[in-house]
Parts: sequence; structure tokens; C-alpha cells
Amino acid sequence: MLKVGIVGLPNVGKSTLFNALLKKSIALEANYPFATIDPNIGVIEVPDDRLGKLASIVSAKKIVPAAVEFYDIAGLVAGASTGEGLGNQFLSHIREVAAVAHVVRLFEDGDIIHVSNKVNPIDDIKTIETELILADLSTVAKQREPRGNAPKEEVAAYKTFQKLREALDQGTPARQVSFNEDERAHLKQLNLITAKPVIYCFNSSLEQLDDLDGTHKTVKKLLADAGSEDASYLLFNPLEETTLNSLIQKAYETLGLISFLTAGEIEARAWTIPTGTLAPGAAGVIHTDFEKKFIKAEVVKYDDFVTLGGWSKARESGKAQMCGRDYLMQNGDVVDFKIGA
Repeated sequence: MLKVGIVGLPNVGKSTLFNALLKKSIALEANYPFATIDPNIGVIEVPDDRLGKLASIVSAKKIVPAAVEFYDIAGLVAGASTGEGLGNQFLSHIREVAAVAHVVRLFEDGDIIHVSNKVNPIDDIKTIETELILADLSTVAKQREPRGNAPKEEVAAYKTFQKLREALDQGTPARQVSFNEDERAHLKQLNLITAKPVIYCFNSSLEQLDDLDGTHKTVKKLLADAGSEDASYLLFNPLEETTLNSLIQKAYETLGLISFLTAGEIEARAWTIPTGTLAPGAAGVIHTDFEKKFIKAEVVKYDDFVTLGGWSKARESGKAQMCGRDYLMQNGDVVDFKIGA
């Protein structure tokens, strides 16, 4: 399941966003109602209008959307990387997620006190980024220099760690450093926080959302001034459901994820996979044995499946393809996997 951590300074709207997602999920009829795993962790369904249509066509008994697990990560204040606030809790939670949703306050409201007594998005972004960089520097500092007779791979890994350390020392997060394939393999074991993709979520007033062009220009300049010019971002307001949907969709886009669909009498369901997944790997998402025993996949494009009214007509019209192990899965593929004994 996709895990996204929501981070930010106090009073920027981090928990407000989390709670808005909670209420939105409860309001929807789905197989994944909001589930409180912990006071600050919740499972939220991925909006997908395709599932209702599939369920209607195949008379499915239930609908099972894909899901995202959101972490409302506490303790992000200056010094969090060394344990200030709830720093240790922040570190343990943030290492669990695949992407970070960094909430930045854009709205002005005299009744809501800012931790720095002023609304300054650039400083807010830099404060959080600094804490994440310091946390990763602490991780890198624990890597010991190899002895003279150490294996070549160990020596190469240490050189990668030093390259990373130099970048972090200069205030550059790991995701902005160019690493080759071998270097990325070395870094994987460190589970770096600053290597995780970041989506900047600008908490905006309704007035700011009404002036979309102007607000987008403001945000792009803010990100450029903060050194994150090409960053992925979105504008949201907790009262606007469409902006909440955008966060989930943006998380998929940022991580390069797509969904394939299955449709039968038991359920119509969406499954999450990375872009570039081959058919056996997709089958393995349903069950690990399915990848091992994969024979072929019967695939129909979603639009064809709906237009033709299901499997039978899709097969009769030649729109159902029998695909082998080298088939590259596409977003919206409706699939029936053929599995051996």
C-alpha cells in the first residue's frame, strides 16, 4: 500500500489536511472506510470512478478501490532531527513512507498564530528541509570507513556515502543529487529521508484559490527562491474536496504509479503498481504465487470494456488480448490473469 507522510511546521494546516481527508473518506461508501491504525495514521481510498462502471457491468458484489496510507507526522520544529519536540517519533514515522507531503502555509489569518509569528513560506520550507538534511547527515555519519583489506564493493559504497555527505553539507537533499545505478544501490540501505519524493502542499485561502493564475505564479517564485524550482506542488484548501482528491492523484503521479483493474462477480478492484511493471509483476501484487505461476494475462482496455459491456463482447470483437510475460501494464487495463497449478 502506498504510504505518504504529511509533514510541516505547527499551525500550517498539517493536521487539518489529515482530518479533512479522514472526513472525506468516511463520507464515501467504499470498502476502505477510514481506518484508524494509530491516532495519526489512516487508510484512505483512491477516488476512481471507473470501478462503479465495472461493477455495474459484471454485477460485482463489492467495490475495492486502491488505498493510500497517510501519516500525520508530529514533531517537526527546528531541532527535530536531534530530538526536539517529538523528533524521535518523527524520524521513525517518516522513514516508513514512500513520499512526503510537505504542508506549507500560504493563507493569512491573524487568529491562527504562526510558529515564527509571521507567514513566510520560504523560511518554512527551508526549516523543514534543513531538519530532514540534518537527519540524513546523522545517518551518513554512522557509516564507518572501510579497513584497508575491505572488499571493493564496501569501499565503493563508502565513496558514495562521502559524495552524499558533501551534498548534504551544502544543503542539497539526496533527491537532487545525481547518482548512477550502482550508487543508488549503495544508498538504498540507508533509507534516506531526503531521497523521498516531496509534494509541496500549499494551504491556501478560498480567495487564493479563486485567483489560481496569480497564486500559481506566487508559488512558483517561492519554490524557486527556496531552491526547489522544479518541485511537485499543489494548492489545497481543507474545505474543497477537489483539492483533497488532487493530493492523492499527485502522490500517484509523483511516484510514477498507475492502477490496473480486475472485474468479476465477487468484486471490481483497483490495484496499484509502478509504471513499467510487466504482467507477471502485476499478478504478484494480487498474490505472490500468481507471479511464480503466471501463464498469461487477458487484457482489455478500460474504455473498450465499458463500451462493449464486458468480457464476452470484448472477446468476440477481438479487443481482449492474450499477453505474455513481456507485456507492459498500462493504466486502466482490465485484466484476468491465467495462473498455473
